[in-house]
Amino acid sequence: MDELKNALPSEGSLVCAQKRKLPEESMARYRRNLLLTLGFCLLLADALNWPWGMGNTVTVFAWYLLLALAVGREELFRRRESRVLLGVNLALASTFALTSNPLFRWWNFLALAALVPLHAVSGLGSRPWWDPRMPPERCGLFFQGLFGNLWACFAAAVPAERKTKKRDGRTLAIVLGLCGAVALVSFLIPVLVSADALFAASLERLNWNFQFRMLHFGDLFQRLFWALAFTPFVFSLLYAMAHPKRLCPAEEKKGLRVDALGFVLALAAVDGLYLAFLAVQSAGLFGGPEYVESLGVSYAEWARSGFFQMVGVTVLNLSLTLASLCLSRREGRAWRALRQLCGLLAGESLILLASAAWKMTLYVSAYGLSFKRCMTYWGMIMMALFLLAGLWKALRPDFRFCKWAFPVALAGWLVINCVPVDYLVAKNQVDRYLKGESPTVSINYLAWLSFDTLSQLERLDGSRLVSDYDGNWDYHKTTLSEELNSRRVSAWAQCRDWRTWSLSACLAAGGFQP
Repeated sequence: MDELKNALPSEGSLVCAQKRKLPEESMARYRRNLLLTLGFCLLLADALNWPWGMGNTVTVFAWYLLLALAVGREELFRRRESRVLLGVNLALASTFALTSNPLFRWWNFLALAALVPLHAVSGLGSRPWWDPRMPPERCGLFFQGLFGNLWACFAAAVPAERKTKKRDGRTLAIVLGLCGAVALVSFLIPVLVSADALFAASLERLNWNFQFRMLHFGDLFQRLFWALAFTPFVFSLLYAMAHPKRLCPAEEKKGLRVDALGFVLALAAVDGLYLAFLAVQSAGLFGGPEYVESLGVSYAEWARSGFFQMVGVTVLNLSLTLASLCLSRREGRAWRALRQLCGLLAGESLILLASAAWKMTLYVSAYGLSFKRCMTYWGMIMMALFLLAGLWKALRPDFRFCKWAFPVALAGWLVINCVPVDYLVAKNQVDRYLKGESPTVSINYLAWLSFDTLSQLERLDGSRLVSDYDGNWDYHKTTLSEELNSRRVSAWAQCRDWRTWSLSACLAAGGFQP
């Protein structure tokens, strides 16, 4: 007991009392970071505009510039994990300024919303990046950083006591008064706009003039209000990262282990079912159309269906394999039988994927490529890699699956972002139509997939009529040339605003495509 008492510092209570006071020698740096944080939050409130474009790219790059200034480049580049995540996040952010596919933009936005916070607090956690328990830990650290140091923003904004308390009170009054003024003006402008048409017209003209200068004056006060609202939380997070209180490594508790016999019985049933299924598939494959149609099933219907279901069950098979290998006690004949059954299940899953790929190829040969079919091919490749990792874990139980799977998943997603999927889909569809392999081509689908498809659609007859959706649940006939011109006008509108600008829209607006 005496040893524990002597281990405490004598000034412990004094340290706790000074916990919420910024050190005077670094006050200038804190105030600089606070101004930079306010500028970043203003950019954040202004740049997040749909349809997304270069605004998201600039915001992510600005965040890492702010992070490097506030925390230090050494901390940002010290660990290999941090350097890899930095490169991945910057690459994903760059796609907003390059491509125009709305689905990729949504997926990349969600990916960045998860990866950027995980990267920001990567130096505070105790669990390694490949630990499956790492995301919950870092999520808790991220929210703790956002809300745990809100006092730091106000401590940096209001100077410490210098000469008189009156001067400190005046500084605090100025800060609070400016925040209140921005909040009131942000609320009153929309009310006054709706109350008087002349004021609304004047503000609209002022907004038009300022838009050419990229200032967006019409809702400037609203953006400033949100920037002031975001600043304390972002500065709190930066303060937490600049003053890390790293968690001690958690005590590794012995994981839950159960008898492998239960998993053996379940895997034996599943493996037997897949063997019967693959036997039927092989009979249909080698028996040809005559055998399939003798059972009352059209060969075309059999060959061009079921690939999405086969891809889906491989996800279940991989989950079952990993769960059984991680939760079973590694002893006895049941454990050896379990590893063999897991290897068999992984092999069967690979054959199921090959069958699904074969059926998908038959479907594409009949109907051509689409965005969904291209992404299905990509998903099959990724699942095959994960199943190979699962097979290796069955052979080497100490193999860490997540340590291999996480980097592969990030690399695979970066690769598919570099593939011009929309351009390839449009080229395939137009080539098939011009060669007479397909009687129709879905112009509406291709035209609105992204701007990258317009150059391929220009190869078709511009005078042909197409159905166009006018936004009022009604369709009307228009020519292909008019439809393409409408898309180019939309691209030009996006290029006029730096927040929605993208290289794809710029090339479409100028009539140049790869």
